[in-house]
Amino acid sequence: MAKSPTYQRAHLAALPNLVKSKNPGDLEKYFQLLTDFDFLSEKNQHPDYGVDALIADYNLINHHEVENNPDYNQEKVKALKLIQGALLLSAHILCQDKTQLAEQLWGRLLSFNLPDIQAMLSQIETSKTAWLRLLTPSLTPPGGSLLRTLTGHSHSVHAVAITPDGKQMISASYDKTLKVWNLETAQQVSTLTGHKDWVNAVAVTPDSKLVISASRDNTLKVWNLETAQQVSTLTGHSKGVNAVAVTPDGKQVISASADKTLKVWNLETAQQVYTLTGHSKGVNAVAVTPDGKQVISASWDNTIKVWNLETAQQVSTLIGHSDEVNAVAVTPDGKQVISASSDSTLKVWNLETTQEVSTLTGHSYGVKAVTVTPDGKQVISDSRDILKVWNLETAQEVSTLTGHSSGVNAVAVTPDGKQVISASSDNTLKVWNLEPAQEVSTLTSHSYGVKAVAVTPDGKQVISASWDKTLRVWNLETVQQVSTLIGHTSWVNAVAVTPDGKQVISASWDKTLRVWNLETAQQVSTLTGHSDGVRAMAFTPDGKQVISASLDKTLKVWNLETAQEVSTLTGHSNWVNDVAVTPDGKQVISASSDSTLKVWNLEPAQEVSTLTGHNHWVNAVAVTPDGKQVISASLDKTLKVWNLEPAQQISTLTGHSDGVNAVAVNPNGKQVISASTDNTLKVWNLETGEVLATFTGEYPLSYCDIAPDGVTIIACDSSGQMHFLRLEGGNEFCDG
Repeated sequence: MAKSPTYQRAHLAALPNLVKSKNPGDLEKYFQLLTDFDFLSEKNQHPDYGVDALIADYNLINHHEVENNPDYNQEKVKALKLIQGALLLSAHILCQDKTQLAEQLWGRLLSFNLPDIQAMLSQIETSKTAWLRLLTPSLTPPGGSLLRTLTGHSHSVHAVAITPDGKQMISASYDKTLKVWNLETAQQVSTLTGHKDWVNAVAVTPDSKLVISASRDNTLKVWNLETAQQVSTLTGHSKGVNAVAVTPDGKQVISASADKTLKVWNLETAQQVYTLTGHSKGVNAVAVTPDGKQVISASWDNTIKVWNLETAQQVSTLIGHSDEVNAVAVTPDGKQVISASSDSTLKVWNLETTQEVSTLTGHSYGVKAVTVTPDGKQVISDSRDILKVWNLETAQEVSTLTGHSSGVNAVAVTPDGKQVISASSDNTLKVWNLEPAQEVSTLTSHSYGVKAVAVTPDGKQVISASWDKTLRVWNLETVQQVSTLIGHTSWVNAVAVTPDGKQVISASWDKTLRVWNLETAQQVSTLTGHSDGVRAMAFTPDGKQVISASLDKTLKVWNLETAQEVSTLTGHSNWVNDVAVTPDGKQVISASSDSTLKVWNLEPAQEVSTLTGHNHWVNAVAVTPDGKQVISASLDKTLKVWNLEPAQQISTLTGHSDGVNAVAVNPNGKQVISASTDNTLKVWNLETGEVLATFTGEYPLSYCDIAPDGVTIIACDSSGQMHFLRLEGGNEFCDG
């Protein structure tokens, strides 16, 4: 009989003594307790025992007696640490949806061949009646750089600061708030509210007692960290405040503003001391040297300026960047300055001679932030969704950290130099291990977001279309890449396979459609005629015609054999995002950014009806195998089910927390699969509107499709990753 959570928790309370025990058999008991998947699930469901308490229990394995005792089975210790790592990586997901424990542990531990891990996975496999099981390990596994993701802000996170004692972290967001986090437990401690606009920057006093925030509302605010209460407001800037720094003695604050100035404030009196003027454009960043004597500022005018803090005089100007300078940091010895610029480089400067020492190149886009490790040996920079670690002495790149689904805006290093925290426009913060315990790998796919996939009629191959301008052909059985189709000059938005499975057609932002021979991987022809990017296309069931949907607000019908345009369908008032053809080949349904769907007769080429009901862009559309119903997916976070004849709405499927990007119908006509920007893939019962299964990825999901077998699902995300899943749950998901 399964033990109650209370009973189990009482046993876990005694685990510290178990771990310290010299008896190897006690570790066996410990392992059995913590790897009992039924127990994990039960605890995770219990209101008094969430995933963080579970992670805390796993922390017991880090006791030195366990790590160093030769009598313990180190393979079991390793397995426990991997499970803990998987839970850490999944914590933000499990806190939102406790039912995802099986999917998350499975997806993150699948690549590990330890017997104890595989035994737990076998238990997981039979633990759920309906779920989406990854066929390949496409979620971030434990053991690498990424440790944890923190969620809570409702808008972009643009700054982060760590208290000098290393116990707390403060994040600043465009949601107008700051959040205080316990760095050890990754739990939110408090929220600081009071700003009237975006919070752009944050700093902490050396005694860890006060927090200073800078906002686009033209003010700085001083907060008591312990009480989470506002202490004072510093007013004087005429435009938004972009950055803030505190002097090493904790007595003064320096602010940088879009009004082209820096201001020095007395923190105790909350009064302005003086203003530093000299930049010709807004000031983006500010730093203070460790001796508290100089201030370094970075500006949109492409320069860095050094100021004497005592005399309020400009000392020097560092010139070398070819675009705006976004961030600046000073090494712990006060001898060097590192600047980050929109020209995609970082520069290292000798502060005494004001000469450039070296340039760090490797980022493909503008560099937004930079920080230096406490030992002064490494630099961490961020650009878009990528962080890079550099050796400061050699000016060489050490490693790259990827994991955010949107731009990284700020980065900080813990006082012990072991961890990095990044703040992103994807509304999250991520905690990274600066020196990961091991190299880990996941199935690599495209180098940029995957926008569409198509499955061949025999179910043996998948073709993916990406914003990296390529298409890739995959063997669905082995999940191995077969070939790459290269030829488009811009993003590839859509892909479809002819009914005979011999040809592939792709649609691109370069305004063309291209026809490819699937066997030879060679281009056959190019269809030109749209005046803007092509978003989607669909074939008629006989494979003779293809219909394309474009940003030029039209659909075009093409003769595939002659590669000639047959007709143009006009009527939408905004982009046409997707198109589907009824099984009888007589009608076309289009989905548009004008919030409508339109039904068209293919012969003659004319509009039949308009389906209205969505209140935002309609991104995708699919038709049931019997041709009677249409399912649409929208940025309004819903799917809608429509009766095609008469043209009317039947139901709305709600459950996604962000826009729905794609929709597919199971060949059996009973289930609908949707992919959303909320990182989830959902399987719906079409008749009841019930969610049957959910998979949560690490990035926004851009597309989904289902193979002819009715159980193999392919989902794509904005990072370029492809997820191959199997819909588990019995015969109800299969044809017939």
